[in-house]
Amino acid sequence: MAYDDSIYRRRDPGTDPAASGADPRYGGDQGYRDGTDTRTSSSHVTGRFIGSEPTMSDESDPVGPTRRRNVSPATLENVFDDPAHGEPGRDRIAVHLLWEVVLLVVVGALLFLTNRDYPDLLRGAQREELLVLGTAIGLLTLAAGLTLRAAAPNLALGPVAVAAALHFAENSDRGVVPAMLPALVAGLVAGLVIAVLVVGFHVPSWAASLAVGLAVIVFIEQRTGPVDVQGEYDPTRHATYLFGGFAAVAVLTGLLGTVKTVRRAVGRFRPVADPALRRGGAAGAVVTLALALSMLFAVGAGMLLAAGGPGRVAPTTGIEWTGLALGAALLAGTSAFGRRGGIAGGLLAATALTLFIRYADERNLDIAPTALAAVLVAAGLLVTRLVEANGRPRSYTERDRDRDWEAEPATTASWDSAPAQPPEPWTSSLPGQPTDRWGGDRWDGADR
Repeated sequence: MAYDDSIYRRRDPGTDPAASGADPRYGGDQGYRDGTDTRTSSSHVTGRFIGSEPTMSDESDPVGPTRRRNVSPATLENVFDDPAHGEPGRDRIAVHLLWEVVLLVVVGALLFLTNRDYPDLLRGAQREELLVLGTAIGLLTLAAGLTLRAAAPNLALGPVAVAAALHFAENSDRGVVPAMLPALVAGLVAGLVIAVLVVGFHVPSWAASLAVGLAVIVFIEQRTGPVDVQGEYDPTRHATYLFGGFAAVAVLTGLLGTVKTVRRAVGRFRPVADPALRRGGAAGAVVTLALALSMLFAVGAGMLLAAGGPGRVAPTTGIEWTGLALGAALLAGTSAFGRRGGIAGGLLAATALTLFIRYADERNLDIAPTALAAVLVAAGLLVTRLVEANGRPRSYTERDRDRDWEAEPATTASWDSAPAQPPEPWTSSLPGQPTDRWGGDRWDGADR
C-alpha cells in the first residue's frame, strides 16, 4: 500500500486540494500537517495485520498498491494458531505424514525380516506374547507422547512401570483387580505430586518427574532379587483385544491432536516467551490431566510386562524403560518442545520397537536396553528438529498475499517512473478563466 493512498493521507480540516495546488499525478493531496514533502521514495509500503495490531514493512510490493480487506474474527482464528501468544500461522501436518510413511516402511521391513528368519514369532502363542509386549511398550509410548505434547515430559514412567510390575508379581495371587487397584492409586498420586510441582511452583516437568522417579526407585531397591509372579492371570488370552485397544487409542488421540483447538489446548504449556511466565489455569489443568493419565498408562504397562513376561520380574531402576518410551515417542514425530505431533506415529514406532526387540533376542544380538534407549532418544531428537523446522507455520512472506489483501490497479506514479505522456492535470481555474498549465498562479500558490 503506497503512502499516497487515502488511508495514509493526513489532511488539515478544511484543506482543499485546489487551494493547496496538489497534483494528482503525484498522490493528489499534499496538504500534510507538518508542511513537509514526503515524496522522496518510489517504494510502496505494504501493510498487514499481525493478530489485531497493524504493522507495516517497507518492502516493495510487485503487484502495486493494495488495500486491506475486512477480515472476520473466524478467519483470524483459522489463520493464527494461537491468537494471543506464539508464532502466527497453523502447524503443518505434511511433515508428520511423510515421516509416518517412513515409519511404515520400517515396520514393513521388520515384518519381512521376522517372517523370513523367524516365522514362528508371528504365529501361535509367540504372536500373542509379541502382541502383549507391543501393548506394554505402546502404553509407555502413549504416556510419553502425551506428556511431551503437553510440554511436560515425565521421566518417572519407567520406574513407575517397574514398581507396578513388582507389586503385581507379589500380589497377583489375590486377583488382578485387588492387586492392581493400589498400584493405580499410587501411580495417580505420583502423577498429581508431579503436577503440583510443575503447575503450582511452575518448575520444569523433567526435573519434578525425575525427583519422583528417584523416590520410586527407592521402593524398587528394597527388593534384593527377582520376584516371581504369584498369580495365574495370562494376558495373552486377550492379546488381540489389548493391542487393538492400544492401536485405536493411539490413532484417535493423534487425530484429535490435528484439530486446531485441541492442539492449542494440549500444547498450551509450551513456553513462547520467558519460561517463568505462567501459561494460565487451562494450561495447568491440561498438564495435570496428562501427567495423571501417563502414570496410569505406566502402571498398566508394568502389569502387562509382569503377567506376560517370563514369570519373574527383575528389580531394575526402570530408567531404561523411560528412555525407550521417550525415544519411541520422539521417533514417532512428537516434538520435544511440546504441541506438535503426528497421527499414527506412536503406533508405528511402538510396533517397530517391539519387532526389533524380539528379532534381536532371537538373533542373540545382546543389545542392552539402555544402549537401545540412548540410540532411540538421539534419533528422536533429530526427528524433533525435522518436525520443528518443517512443521512450523509459514512466515507471512511465504504466504499468498491475496489471502489478506486484494490488489487493485496502480493509480499513482513515482518520481523516477513518470508516464511518457502526462495526463491532463487538475486545475482550480473556474470556467471562463485562462489556464496556464506550467506556470502562473498555480505554482505560485503551491509555493505559498
